[in-house]
Amino acid sequence: MAPVETAIAAPSKLDAQQTLRASTALLTKISSDAANPPKTAAPKTSLLADADEQDAEDETPVWLVLTTKKHMSDKKRLKPGKIVLPHPYLNVQDEGFRICLITADPQRKYKDIVDSPGFPEGLKKCVTRVLGLEKVKARYKSFESRRQLLGEYDVFLADDRVITHLPKLLGKVFYKGGSKRPVPVNLQGKRQSVDEQGVKRIKLSEGGSKVVKNDLQPKDLAAEIERAVRSALVHLAPSTTTAVKVGRATMEPEHLVENVNAVVTGLVDKYVPQQWKNVRSVHIKGPNTAALPIYMAEELWVEDGDVLEEPLPVKEKGSKKRKRGALADGAEENGVMEVPGPDGKMRKLTAPAAKSKKAKSEPVDEDDSAAVKETEKKEKKARKEELTKQKEEAKKAADSTVIPASKVSGEGKKVSKKTKANAAVAI
Repeated sequence: MAPVETAIAAPSKLDAQQTLRASTALLTKISSDAANPPKTAAPKTSLLADADEQDAEDETPVWLVLTTKKHMSDKKRLKPGKIVLPHPYLNVQDEGFRICLITADPQRKYKDIVDSPGFPEGLKKCVTRVLGLEKVKARYKSFESRRQLLGEYDVFLADDRVITHLPKLLGKVFYKGGSKRPVPVNLQGKRQSVDEQGVKRIKLSEGGSKVVKNDLQPKDLAAEIERAVRSALVHLAPSTTTAVKVGRATMEPEHLVENVNAVVTGLVDKYVPQQWKNVRSVHIKGPNTAALPIYMAEELWVEDGDVLEEPLPVKEKGSKKRKRGALADGAEENGVMEVPGPDGKMRKLTAPAAKSKKAKSEPVDEDDSAAVKETEKKEKKARKEELTKQKEEAKKAADSTVIPASKVSGEGKKVSKKTKANAAVAI
């Protein structure tokens, strides 16, 4: 189920006053909890946590939780979507803000663009490293090296042509938490909409030529990086709930409201099938707070056909399963059935009688059971005595047989064999 592209944006159904009240209450609760933490046992120190990972991502985030009536996507997407925020929670002007740019090979081409005079100086200080895909494969194979790379930068941007290869190369260090997953950026030049004569280019499906792109310019790369930093990321999965980070706890309530409106509008217009008709609820929450509602749908279904007029039939627990096979399917009430014969003609047969099953919990008299066991014991003892008696008689018959001395040759062996055979039969 691909994201829905619409030319006309659906009008928002959010109540501005309700969104403002929820935002104010949420920010007040987060600040109150930070000032007066609950008196509990001291948290255990994680041996896997990085001590120097105090960056922009560590500030208390505010999440928007949008719930739909049907799935927004049919599979998990490794390439997140982007919605530009009017008040971004990341700022390239912050001191010490570091960006790592992962590009397709060769990486030297993009390093030269970042170092060129046309690239903004303020943004050039933030883009402190450019890595090619081959260098990522070669240098960051171990778990420790990936953790070190994760802690050195605040944001990771990746060429959208190679971003689907990064989960395998960077592993769960980057993709388990999701706070620093690489953000896709377009590192290709703009398309040429007109040809050399100034005539509008014809599409390839209509008999035109392939798309021609210009070389990537420094101003285009800078605009793409700034747009990625100012955006909220949308990670789609086959579920009815999607969480998007829309701000930080240090924001003003009015700024948070504007971010919430922008993200909800972008999600509904671009990613939610059937737009507001498929939206069930919208909440905002912090990491350790309850979710505060800002929109609740009146109906829990999308189409009227989704509602059943009558409830589905409930199978009885004691109902027997239907027997399979031609004999069971063709059985009649009078015990006669018709089945196809080898020649293809139908023949009438009598249905087999159903076997009666003994009840599992049938009560048994203790005196009767004891008498039955005693009788079985006596019969078994009598059979053993009879068998022992037969063996002794056969043994006496074998010992009383006399073999002549003249028949010690092969004939004698035959007699001996016959004797043994007779003795064996007797036994």
